[in-house]
Amino acid sequence: MNKNTHRWFLILTAIFSLSFISAGNLNNGDDPDSDKIIIYKYEMTEQIAPAIWRITQRCFEEAKKMGADYILIHMNTYGGLLDAADSIRTMILNSPIPVLVFIDNNAASAGALIAIACDSIYMRPGGSIGAATVVDQTGKPVPDKYQSFMRSTMRATAEAHGKDTIIQGNDTILQWHRDPKIAEAMVDPSIYIEGIVDTGKVLTLTTEEAIRYGFCEGEAASIKEVMEIAGIDNYEIKEYKLTALDKIVGFLLNPVVSGLLIMLIVGGIYFELQSPGIGFPLAAAITAAVLYFAPHYLEGLVQNWEIIIFVAGLILIAVEIFAIPGFGVAGISGIVLVVGGLTLAMVDNIVFDFNFSLAFAAIVKSFFIVAVSMFLGLILSLWLGGKLFTAKKAFGGLALNRDMKSEEGFIGVESKPKELIGRTGVADSVLRPSGKVIIDNEIYDAKAEYGFISKGEKVKVIRYETGQIYVVKVED
Repeated sequence: MNKNTHRWFLILTAIFSLSFISAGNLNNGDDPDSDKIIIYKYEMTEQIAPAIWRITQRCFEEAKKMGADYILIHMNTYGGLLDAADSIRTMILNSPIPVLVFIDNNAASAGALIAIACDSIYMRPGGSIGAATVVDQTGKPVPDKYQSFMRSTMRATAEAHGKDTIIQGNDTILQWHRDPKIAEAMVDPSIYIEGIVDTGKVLTLTTEEAIRYGFCEGEAASIKEVMEIAGIDNYEIKEYKLTALDKIVGFLLNPVVSGLLIMLIVGGIYFELQSPGIGFPLAAAITAAVLYFAPHYLEGLVQNWEIIIFVAGLILIAVEIFAIPGFGVAGISGIVLVVGGLTLAMVDNIVFDFNFSLAFAAIVKSFFIVAVSMFLGLILSLWLGGKLFTAKKAFGGLALNRDMKSEEGFIGVESKPKELIGRTGVADSVLRPSGKVIIDNEIYDAKAEYGFISKGEKVKVIRYETGQIYVVKVED
């Protein structure tokens, strides 16, 4: 080997050695980004409702897939629906990923329940947590059986964070990380805790009080300060962004919007029955039904069988109206199925896995919304039908004219048959008792007053009623 060959051999060897060392360093995690702690963050700054429950499910799934080290909930809410809050609480308690919550002002009612379920709570200066009494739409507390469920749920959520055993001399003291009694006092105004809350008051803790009583790990003014207090360095925040679909679904799931869609369904069906053929009212009703069920289906609130019973109800109502005279079993069954389908579509099926009182309360609330919306929809349809769809109104051309005045050329029946009374003719067919007769070389439908009249026999018109000529046989 000559000197030049030896020199090139050393150079190539050095290059390959450096490349191997560099690759080894990268594989050993020298990349600073490889050691970053992943924080998956999402917002909970609206009413606790099915839309938030759906977003929570998606966020927890995405956090698990990306291998996030923590989930951070950025919260500012006055509460919302108990069934949705209980579902979120359960998911947090069962999460293998630690969940932090930053209360950026308020965590009231259902928000307090969710916050207490988290592993660590951080609050903004001047923030508050508590006031978890269950109330109805008017803000009035509901009966005690529902309060009892909320009390036990708050207590169990606090207990889920465990307790420490403290030895003081010969005494063994069990100290909860989060006192269940304090959590229960956020619901029950009858609970008295010395130095914390008097009877007759529902407990709400400020940031300083929450820290003092173990319901807050620290005071922070921003997410950055939360990370500092939690001792988390070299982190990266992955934030969930609301999509356009999320916003649309959240809007359609609003109980007020759901009620309006039910009114549109009822109104569309009503106006379709008032007009000939198939037209815009039916299209509006179908569109409203799709907008009502689709978001509930996407949220997992409605199952296929609930949609099926709604459609079956509509079919039974149609059969009762168009095929069966009167209104009986088919019509009533159809109404029950329609109301049942609309009601159950608004109820999260997960509530049936927890407590009967919670499930019953959710069903009653949904039934109330459906019943009131259908009633208002029917009343509004009747009112609009009189205001908008008469002949003199702007939309009069869309409906049949109710007033057919004789001076405008309308008559109920032909006037000529009345002139036939007393005239004679010949039976053109057998009258048993109805048939045809020839009078003045014209054929008319006629009915024998009594008995049967054979073809070719002479007849006489004796009266004309309700559009029918009555004849008798004339003896020769």
